[in-house]
Amino acid sequence: MSATSPDHPALPGSASVGLAPRGVAAMLALALLWGLSIPITKLGLETMPPMTLTALRFAVAVSALLICSIGKLRMPLAAVPKVVGLGLLGIGIGNVSQTFGVVGTSASVATVISATIPVFIVVLAAHRLGQSVTLLQRLGLAFAFAGIALVAAGQDNGDAFGQTTLTGAGLMLLSALAVAIYYVWSVELTAQHGTLSVVTWSSLAGAIALLPWTAWEISNTEFTIGPTAIASVVYLGLMVSVVGLFLWLWLLRTVPASVAASVQFLQPVFGIGASTALFGDSMAPLFIVGVVLVLSGVGLSMVKGRG
Repeated sequence: MSATSPDHPALPGSASVGLAPRGVAAMLALALLWGLSIPITKLGLETMPPMTLTALRFAVAVSALLICSIGKLRMPLAAVPKVVGLGLLGIGIGNVSQTFGVVGTSASVATVISATIPVFIVVLAAHRLGQSVTLLQRLGLAFAFAGIALVAAGQDNGDAFGQTTLTGAGLMLLSALAVAIYYVWSVELTAQHGTLSVVTWSSLAGAIALLPWTAWEISNTEFTIGPTAIASVVYLGLMVSVVGLFLWLWLLRTVPASVAASVQFLQPVFGIGASTALFGDSMAPLFIVGVVLVLSGVGLSMVKGRG
């Protein structure tokens, strides 16, 4: 994420048009694009180190965004520090910790943990707007955390590359929190200065911040960039961070936001399916129970009720 690569939806807006067949198709396409992001990251990490993969991903994304944003990048000087901070948070913390988290977890575990982003968004947004967090939303947060613990404990770590560690799971959780803060913070900035402008400039700032660390990694790490790594970078930068963004924005204008947000329930389905196919991730009973708890937590966090 998230802007950082928009791997996950921003705060829901509003839409007055009912759900049409093309809206359903768009939701399925978006869930597929975003759901595959972590398994594809795992593929890229087989031959490429984490910082380099992240930096190249956003080099592709920023290049595409700059092309799409020609003539639309006006930004008041007073807003620059906030936008730069947004990029540092979203990319420098959110996406970097996600990539390192994927190194230390199986793709399926990382996918499930990243699905908790909407839970954090709801809680953070409520506090920012001075609203109370409802009992159901608190229960949703508890379910999500309990589910994460079971998911990590219930993964069969037979493959060393897919092994889940406490550090890896912690980094994925940090990524989810950072991306959620990014989206909540970005709401007022995009309302004032336009989504495309804020996304492009913050992504550029975040990508530039990665350069010194990436240069150090490249000079101290031996690796090869083969066809799989290149395809991973292009997919993550172009399809997830750019095409996914525009598809999500179109959905918010086309279907009810509450319906669009259900993409979060579909992402883990595609992500876990791809992880099983690509890496042979197995799903023990504890893992399955954990997935149910996490998705239940996401659902409860979206329920409006009395505080």
